Amino acid sequence: MLRFFLKSQTGINRSCDIEHLAKPVIPFPKFLSAPGRSGGSWGKVDDDTSLNALRTFIESGGNFIDTADVYGDGRSERLIARLADEYPGRFKVATKAGRRLQPHTPEGYTVQNIEFFVDRSLKNLNTDCLDLVQLHCPPTAVYYRADLFEGLNDLTRRGKVRYWGVSVEKVEEALKAIEYDVVCTVQIIFNPFRHRPAELFFREAKKRNVGIIARVPLASGLLSGSMTREVSFASDDHRSFNRHGEAFDAGETFSGLGDHLDEAFDAVQALEKLVPHGQTLGQFSLRWILSHPEVTCTIPGAKTSDQVRINLSASDSGPLTNEQMIEVRKIYNEKIARYVHHRW
Repeated sequence: MLRFFLKSQTGINRSCDIEHLAKPVIPFPKFLSAPGRSGGSWGKVDDDTSLNALRTFIESGGNFIDTADVYGDGRSERLIARLADEYPGRFKVATKAGRRLQPHTPEGYTVQNIEFFVDRSLKNLNTDCLDLVQLHCPPTAVYYRADLFEGLNDLTRRGKVRYWGVSVEKVEEALKAIEYDVVCTVQIIFNPFRHRPAELFFREAKKRNVGIIARVPLASGLLSGSMTREVSFASDDHRSFNRHGEAFDAGETFSGLGDHLDEAFDAVQALEKLVPHGQTLGQFSLRWILSHPEVTCTIPGAKTSDQVRINLSASDSGPLTNEQMIEVRKIYNEKIARYVHHRW
C-alpha cells in the first residue's frame, strides 16, 4: 500500500519542498506522499506492483514517500531503498518508529529504543541520515514525557535524523506533541468523516509552523467511491481483523466507524451526490482535505499505478467551493459526528 499527496500555498501541485512541511524549514514535498506500505495490514501486496506504483508516483512529480519500520517488517523501507537507487535525489522519505515495541507500552519509549529502531531503518533505507522520523502512534502517556522528546535532539545532533514528527490517534495527543520544539510534523486522521482536528489543532499547529500530514484520508476505503455494503476482506486485512478495534485503535480502521458501517454508507451516498461529474468520491474527498489551508499534505493509499494516477488527478481540480464545504460539514454533523467526534 502506498500513500501520497501534498499541496502548495496557491493550490494543489505535485511537488513540495520539505522546507514548507515543518517549522525548521524541512526540504520536503509539497504535494504528495506515497505511503510505501509493501506488506503490513492490507492483505498481500506484490513487490513489483508496489515498485511500479512508486515509479509512477515519482515520474508524475511526487517527491515525498511515507512509510514505517513495521510495514512488512522492514520490507517497505527496503523497497523504497531500491527506488532511491533508481531515482537518486528525487524524493524524501518519512518513516516511523515505536510500533516494534513488544509490548507497545509507554515504558518502552526510551531514547535508546528509538535509536535502535532508527539504526534499523537507516540500514533498511540504505542511508546515513533519515529525513523525517515520526513516533508511531505511541500511547497517550508518552506525550507527557518531556525527557523523551528532549532526548530525540541528540540523535539529530549526531546526524542520524534530520527532523522529528509524531503520528497520533487523538487531537489531545497532537496538541501536547506540538508543545515540544523538536516536533516538526504531526500525522493525524483527517477526512470528511473526521472533522475535529480542524477545530483547534490546525490553528495551534499553524501558530507553531508545524506541518500537518492528513492520514487515513479515504477512511480505509469508505470514501474511495468503490466500496459497497457487501464488501469483504481477507483475514490479514485490518478491515477484517480490526473493524472493532480488536488489534489496535479502532479509529485506524474505517476512521472509527467499524461499529456503524450502515450509517457510514448512508453518509457515503449523501456525499456522492456532491461529487462533480467525471470525478470519484475518493478524488472529491482528497480535494476536501486539501481545501484546508493548514494541511500540508495527505497520504492516500495506492497499491497500483492506476490508483496512483487517480489519486494524483484530484490535484487538477483545485479546492472545493464554499458551498461544497458547507454541504460536507452538514452531512458529517447529521450522520457521522455522534459516533466519532468525541472519541478522537
